[in-house]
Amino acid sequence: MAVPVLRQGITWTIILSPSDLPGNASPRRSPPINLNHYATKKSVAESMLDVALFVSNATQLKVVLEQGPSSLHYTTLVTLISISLLLQVVIGILLMVIARLNLNEVEKQWRLNQLNNAATILVFITVIINVFITAFGAHKTGFLAARTSRTPL
Repeated sequence: MAVPVLRQGITWTIILSPSDLPGNASPRRSPPINLNHYATKKSVAESMLDVALFVSNATQLKVVLEQGPSSLHYTTLVTLISISLLLQVVIGILLMVIARLNLNEVEKQWRLNQLNNAATILVFITVIINVFITAFGAHKTGFLAARTSRTPL
């Protein structure tokens, strides 16, 4: 099939094969994306990142507890890390629910959208909390850092 195309004052004729016409599948073209598989993969990847942050926060909480109540910002850090850990558990549960629901079912799309929005908001809040955790500095300093870096005699 020939299709005339006007470009910069010159008429070009483009030859289309039958497979290029709408409704004809071409073996060269990839199949349409399955939104349900895409959403599930996205939720699993987000869950893996959530687990990594959870482990990091648990390590930070351990360090703060080892430093004891006499350390600077002890109560603030324990509170922020605990809230972050709690939010991450809630986010993990939300992501598991989201991954189990079928996006291709139209009646579930509104609920999935609401759950996804809630998870996104909770992730944002968790990131902000973790910025404050980093700012207050939950890391080994002083005696504990010196004790763990030396080799025993």
